Amino acid sequence: MPSDWDVVVVGGGGSGLAAAVSAAESGCSVIVLEKLPVPGGTTGMAVGSFTASCTALQRRAGITDSVAAHIEDAGRFAPPAIEARNNEELRRFFLAHSSEALEWLRGLGLNFVGPNPEPPNRAPRMHNVVPGARAYVLALQRKLLRLGGRLECSAPVVALLRDRDRVIGVRARIGGREIEIRARRAVVLAAGDYANAPRLIAEFKGDRFAAIEGINPNASGDGQNLARSVGAPLINMDVTYGPELRFVPPPRRGWQEWLPASGPLVGIMGRIAPRLPQFILNAFIKRLLVAWQHPEDALFRDGAILLNRNGERFCNEQKSPEREIAIAAQPGKEAFLLLDQRLCQLYSAWPHFISTAPRIAYAYVADYERLRRDVFGRGPDLTSVVASRGLPAAAVAESVADFNAGVSAGRDRFGRTGDSHPLTGRDWVLLGPARAYFTTTEGSPAIDTNFAVLDADRNPIPGLYAVGQNGIGGQVLWGHGLKIGWAITSGRLVGRVLAGQPVSSGAPRSAPASALQPGKAP
Repeated sequence: MPSDWDVVVVGGGGSGLAAAVSAAESGCSVIVLEKLPVPGGTTGMAVGSFTASCTALQRRAGITDSVAAHIEDAGRFAPPAIEARNNEELRRFFLAHSSEALEWLRGLGLNFVGPNPEPPNRAPRMHNVVPGARAYVLALQRKLLRLGGRLECSAPVVALLRDRDRVIGVRARIGGREIEIRARRAVVLAAGDYANAPRLIAEFKGDRFAAIEGINPNASGDGQNLARSVGAPLINMDVTYGPELRFVPPPRRGWQEWLPASGPLVGIMGRIAPRLPQFILNAFIKRLLVAWQHPEDALFRDGAILLNRNGERFCNEQKSPEREIAIAAQPGKEAFLLLDQRLCQLYSAWPHFISTAPRIAYAYVADYERLRRDVFGRGPDLTSVVASRGLPAAAVAESVADFNAGVSAGRDRFGRTGDSHPLTGRDWVLLGPARAYFTTTEGSPAIDTNFAVLDADRNPIPGLYAVGQNGIGGQVLWGHGLKIGWAITSGRLVGRVLAGQPVSSGAPRSAPASALQPGKAP
């Protein structure tokens, strides 16, 4: 393997592969170093939405939109206190270039369905890749190899190399030994977030959150630590999406994860996917939904309770993040949701759903019974339902009686109020195990619109760039499809920057007179 490259990319997820492909398209020699045996990162685990405005697919669907409207709407997802932390200039830059990135992906052979609506977006902007997010990884990997780039897996980067103040390469552990790999133009950090980095979480968010896991167990903050090691301060490190309650992942891999990473079947998949019948696509989306989306908080407002492995209640289920902190302190860090007959009936039809990808799919009790038998138990009484999940019946019965006493009193011993229905009936469902997870994190070094990592004086650190979650740069990107949108957009643009190609400032196009007004449906 050559020891000198134009561009060294740290991380083989969506942003890293996009950066590598873009740089290689412009004539750079590129190597991607991925610490895991296979590429993909958090991108490969996602549902696959890419949110963008002024796209060809919107125009084909007759949807009127503008980047200016998208910028305004993107600020409505996070709570005001979190939104106030957003880097408005960088988000404006991102959204102005996102449609170009989507078209670039389509040019690589990727297919999308939609766009779909997601309030508070005033126009449908969510483009869903077919058959799922793994398709991004497959297409980008294939393109990189065709362009002569190299993808080296099981190759964790342990340090950045410097010559005075310039980053000139990396030290990576490959094949049981550490080797130095030089970068003639730049090192690009694309190693994902730190959702499963307890030391960083404890340092920036607080010790009480340190036991909560990341939805991606490999999101260990490698890029943030590397940037920090050469003097880059980290910003917004306490801003996280979550913690939130999620069911544990399915024990068996879905068919999406068995798709090949190279070879002729990749091309066949791309040709077949857009021709699949809609009912097959709907079934696939529903399966992803029950595998990755979180149970709605409304379940607890309507009367559901949480039990630990010992059959005990342990918190006020309606209060977050205290609920998630308490779950992480339970045996096995696990909890189970108990629904009685009334709740089983209530959560069997719209508008009461257990989980959702808004305006795309909704999952009810029957969907979990059919698709997630590993987290589903049902029975005509408490004894049978808890036996299906291995909980002690006597302890569960005591917990239910204690909860019902709190309903009668108007307040239980955990301070929970507002419940008007005791748990009872002849149909019971126990869902779990569930755990508390951080979904993503928003912290990274600061960057400029050339993706250069900035030092404490806001000056670029020569030779060091960051994209994706390593270069989110103070943005707050809540809402489906913005994280993948930023990963691909930032990766594509940094490749152009490193090849010396100009990138516009991304000033938003003005909304036409016919554009939708805030809050109006199309």
